Amino acid sequence: MAVVSSASGLLALLNEEHPALKLHALHKLNSLVNLFWPEISTSVPTIESLYEDEEFEQRHLAALVVSKVFYYLGELNDSLSYALGAGPLFDVSEDSDYAHTLLAKALDEYASLRAKNAKSNEVASAIDPRLEAIVERMLDKCISDGKYQQAMGMSVECRRLDKLEEAITRSDSVHGALSYCINLSHSFVYHREYRCEILRLLVKIYQGLPSPDYINICQCLMFLNEPETVATTVERLLRSGSKDDALLAFQIAFDLVENENQAFLLNVRNHVLFSKPQVASLPNYASVAITSENGSASPAVNAVSGTQDVVMAESPHSPDNALDPTEVAYHEKLEKIKGILSGETSIQLTLQFLYSHNRSDLLILKSIKQSVEMRNSVCHSATICANAIMHAGTTVDTFLRENLEWLSRATNWAKFSATAGLGVIHRGHLKQGRALMAPYLPQTGAAGGGSPYSEGGALYALGLIHANHGEGIKQFLRESLQNTGSEVIQHGACLGLGLAALGTADEEIYDELKNVLYTDSAIAGEAAGISMGLLMVGTASDRASDMLAYAHDTQHEKIIRGLSLGIALTVYGREEEADTLIEQLTRDQDPILRYGGMYALALAYRGTANNKAIHQLLHFAVSDVSDDVRRTAVLALGFVLYSEPEQTPRIVSLLSESYNPHVRYGAALAIGISCAGTGLSEAISLLEPLTSDVVDFVRQGALIAMAMVMIQTNESYDHRVGTFRRQLEKIILDKHEDTMSKMGAILASGILDAGGRNVTIRLLSKTRHDKITAVVGLAVFSQFWYWYPLLYFISLAFSPTAFIGLNYDLKVPRFEFLSNAKPSLFEYPRPTTPPTSTSTVKLPTAVLSTSAKAKARAKKEAEQKANAEKFSTEDISVSSNSVKGSKASEKDYESMQSGNAPEKKIETELSFELLTNPARVVPTQEKHIRFLEGCRYVPLKSAPSGFILLKDLQPAEAEVLALTDAPSSSTNPSSGASAAQQASGSSAMAVDDEPQPPQPFDFSA
Repeated sequence: MAVVSSASGLLALLNEEHPALKLHALHKLNSLVNLFWPEISTSVPTIESLYEDEEFEQRHLAALVVSKVFYYLGELNDSLSYALGAGPLFDVSEDSDYAHTLLAKALDEYASLRAKNAKSNEVASAIDPRLEAIVERMLDKCISDGKYQQAMGMSVECRRLDKLEEAITRSDSVHGALSYCINLSHSFVYHREYRCEILRLLVKIYQGLPSPDYINICQCLMFLNEPETVATTVERLLRSGSKDDALLAFQIAFDLVENENQAFLLNVRNHVLFSKPQVASLPNYASVAITSENGSASPAVNAVSGTQDVVMAESPHSPDNALDPTEVAYHEKLEKIKGILSGETSIQLTLQFLYSHNRSDLLILKSIKQSVEMRNSVCHSATICANAIMHAGTTVDTFLRENLEWLSRATNWAKFSATAGLGVIHRGHLKQGRALMAPYLPQTGAAGGGSPYSEGGALYALGLIHANHGEGIKQFLRESLQNTGSEVIQHGACLGLGLAALGTADEEIYDELKNVLYTDSAIAGEAAGISMGLLMVGTASDRASDMLAYAHDTQHEKIIRGLSLGIALTVYGREEEADTLIEQLTRDQDPILRYGGMYALALAYRGTANNKAIHQLLHFAVSDVSDDVRRTAVLALGFVLYSEPEQTPRIVSLLSESYNPHVRYGAALAIGISCAGTGLSEAISLLEPLTSDVVDFVRQGALIAMAMVMIQTNESYDHRVGTFRRQLEKIILDKHEDTMSKMGAILASGILDAGGRNVTIRLLSKTRHDKITAVVGLAVFSQFWYWYPLLYFISLAFSPTAFIGLNYDLKVPRFEFLSNAKPSLFEYPRPTTPPTSTSTVKLPTAVLSTSAKAKARAKKEAEQKANAEKFSTEDISVSSNSVKGSKASEKDYESMQSGNAPEKKIETELSFELLTNPARVVPTQEKHIRFLEGCRYVPLKSAPSGFILLKDLQPAEAEVLALTDAPSSSTNPSSGASAAQQASGSSAMAVDDEPQPPQPFDFSA
């Protein structure tokens, strides 16, 4: 067959009169266009005329040829236009670069038009039907070929929910496809409203399945903010009478609590507890209602815990007092679900876990305390803060009790911070919180009263104890705010109230905070501004405009700064809804309000990795005239990117080398926030040079950020952890180190060992929802640049690294499961040992030379005499084997004395570890967790950590329970140390293991 070397003959046929010749030429040109497109391009007008001739039967073929020519010319828009004209001749299944490129172009074009129509509410008919036909053919082809994930991704991008539903329902695993779509919607859908549409569709599909996945249904409903539907689902499971359904309801409740949305949980709880079917089904009980302040009937309020209890009184008029067993069982389950939804159950279990597994090393704090100079109040306060963070949630305050005299050196605001630190240590102690803080709280009617700094700090501490669970303490904090005129106490009360009522949008509390703001007190007004934001977090209400108006009116920078952060908190999670307010803040002439605009961007687009938000923040990071704004813009990137921590080091790497130290500081904290708890190698590598920066506050930020990244990572997993710990020790002990760096090193030491070495920093829940309290906590924590007491907000981001399996009675049974990795990778850091050399050092004494010579001569003569006697009485024959054995044993003894493990132990280390419920499971360990076959307990859902409900396969056998010891609630300070040591074992309090000092003695010559 002859090889074609030119298309000129075929192009000549296009000018012939007979249609058959033209058709022959087009067929040949279509097959040869990839070889002769430069030659064919000169005849494009002729081919176009054939396409435009409606009487020509093969006009679609002419369009296809023109499309291919334009493709090779690089004119993709024209190529796509003619490909649409080709109609069915454009084969979407063709495996060629031409087809792939144009299909991608068609998909992008279609998706762009659909998004534009959705935004402007235009009718979809504005889209070229030929383009829509190509996209539909492409989607149908994916579905028919079984490429369901590809079809789901394209359907989501093109906003074709009908095709999305078809791809899900026709997939091999509908449950797997639904889970994939949930992740898809959270990771790649940047518009909140469209994401809600997808989730509504997924809920509809879930509910239509023969066996609905109620856990994922309720997670979707939480994002859609539909507490009534969640309550209906939970109630249906409770009423089914099945134990497995009840376990499922409990698991749903625990998963909802993990997302930390207080207002949503309160709504669900109230709908479950007081739904009509429940009251109607109680023939032998009468519900006793208590009238609330506004006159409406409400359930009784527990004075201790603040939770609403259903008060049921047995009817004296029932003839036989017979109880319906079904209703009794239902109400038992109802009490359990109430405790879970209120947060009491999870908080109590977390307290017990942190208390019993506490591995704090008090020798670290002792070393810090001894190295801090008396007159350095910054480092003194930082040490107190580090202690609070190190013991967050453990209820162990041994260090404070043993150093009361040292602690008393704190004055004024340092005393405020020291008292507030107790709130971090006792966080979650809801029932005993007020009693614990009673000695420091404002005393009504007391003559003179205590220090306003201690009283204000105590109110702040109460807020930290009851953060996001403030039903029982809100009223007391409101009264404390109303009954004081001291701006210091008002400051503490406002912060406490904002924490306790986080996200509840209580109008009465808002009005009281506003009254404090309008007094125009700089100290109280700053706290009021922040607390207004905490109260209205995520509501995007009109209150933000009032706050912005007052920020323009006041002259106090502290108030403006507090309000700017408060305004940012109100638009939390609102994404594009917040754009108008963000634009208003970022264009303001006041740099403090522009600084608030950066936080508004960070919180509105938290965890979305939204390209528009990232672009805006990078723009301000390099162009704003204010260093504060630039620093905050870079820092804000950490909040936008925490769902994709691997991306952050790449994005801020150039900024970390900026000439501006404020930008470098922001880059460090951005890494710390987004990569917190990950131990990410790239993040550590980027932070390492910043820990030795020439500017002191950059070093401070880098040290804190490094600790946030390395939390719950040990030296075996990454050797740089040990290097970093030694670097911290060196900085703290160096008397010539500047205060800022030393403060950063002290705080970093506390963060590294936070929560008794049993907590990490998590901004996302196991179901990939953002944890509101944690994100808000880190946002306010980053304000410590201006106000040190806000350091304690980091405790809101702490999440226990625990697997806690629960049975039907919400008790913790003892059973074993597998960690399929070397134990050394995830073990606790080794406790530090007290230095022994310093205790044996003696001062040199003056000795005369004659006396020294005489003593040396006498000693030498005595040794010679003793050796002679020894060799005369003992057998001097010693076997070589015994010599070798003695040397070996001596070597082993020396290695044990030096603290080094024998080499044999390293060689024989197991490649797995059996863990006992409840167990510490760090984030990097989760992928190695396996459940043993034949175990009595089976987890209701396959999750490697958190609260997991267990199905008992042997219910007739007796259970062995764990976590039976609870933290002591006594207010006697002297009783806590022994109780803590008994509960947590010998390794819980390192300082208690030290030998006691010798008894006093008399010296006589």
